[in-house]
Amino acid sequence: MAKKTRVGILFGGKSAEHEVSLRSAKNVADAIPKDKYEVVLIGIDKSGRWLLNDASNFLLSSAGNPMPRLNENGQKVALIPESAGELTAVSAGGRPAAARVDVVFPILHGPMGEDGTVQGLLKLAGIPFVGAGVLGSAVGMDKDVMKRLLRDAGIPIGKFLTFNMGDRIDFPKIKKELGFPMFIKPANMGSSVGVSKVRNRKEFEAAIAEAFLYDNKIIIEKEIVGRELECAVLGNDKPMASIPGEVIVKSDFYSYDAKYIDENGAVIQIPAKLPGAIVKKVQEMAVETFKVLNCEGLGRVDMFLTKGGKIFVNEINTIPGFTSISMYPKLWEASGVSYPNLISRLVELALERFEKESKLKTSK
Repeated sequence: MAKKTRVGILFGGKSAEHEVSLRSAKNVADAIPKDKYEVVLIGIDKSGRWLLNDASNFLLSSAGNPMPRLNENGQKVALIPESAGELTAVSAGGRPAAARVDVVFPILHGPMGEDGTVQGLLKLAGIPFVGAGVLGSAVGMDKDVMKRLLRDAGIPIGKFLTFNMGDRIDFPKIKKELGFPMFIKPANMGSSVGVSKVRNRKEFEAAIAEAFLYDNKIIIEKEIVGRELECAVLGNDKPMASIPGEVIVKSDFYSYDAKYIDENGAVIQIPAKLPGAIVKKVQEMAVETFKVLNCEGLGRVDMFLTKGGKIFVNEINTIPGFTSISMYPKLWEASGVSYPNLISRLVELALERFEKESKLKTSK
């Protein structure tokens, strides 16, 4: 019998998207092919502690709260440089914990997980991992840098302005340049956390304050009126795109609640009802965006399609949601790749990249 690959599912984290990560982790742990892989659950609590969790009770439910909680009774562990997948027990004098992993599947959404920080740690530890590397993760997380790179590559994006904490924010000038409505967002955040749609000065000032709660840099975007399309990308050197899907928003915009809490907040249509030429263009633009931003493994590219037929890239998500209602796995399922096979392919891509990188010279 072939030896099973030990997959460390790394989830939770310190970001505002902690609960979304818990839901994604449960779905991956449930769907991963058990004949090929042995799962090691590593939960990160909101203070940043890494905990080895038992598969039977790693999530807790709260009365009246639709989002799960992490069971924090697990063994505290850490990774050290060149550990080759060996987890070290923090509370037992630094002795090895009763766990080792061959590859890590980070299901961490937002800062301190999707932004290159964990990816850098995993590279130092010498462990293969699913998804983009340090650079692709960092630029994919930072909407300001991401949009600048896309713009320089000639990929259509919407008009935006960037401000750092302490900058003078001139409301009349911004209103003249972008008009109403506009969107105000933390530069480094996902799942629509801290995002506001603004129609007047009072909302503008409140939205600025809200966005700066989550990041020291914010972006202000001109609204693009159009259909909201999403396209999944899979691969390393030769990425391929799924069929596109459409998010038909029933609320004011695709907010955090509409994505994860309000069952009536949005309708997901897969495949999107589009002419063949538009489907091809969306797929080509998704792959081009993936390559320009130095992404690997997986990514979900979000776009707008205007009535005039123009396509604008909104952003890429380098660790898209893997919940039961998430677009990334659903898009691939509709494209002929089942959820278990998708997970297997992502693990294989991680191992392929690690093997390729291990052949590079690191000294003369």
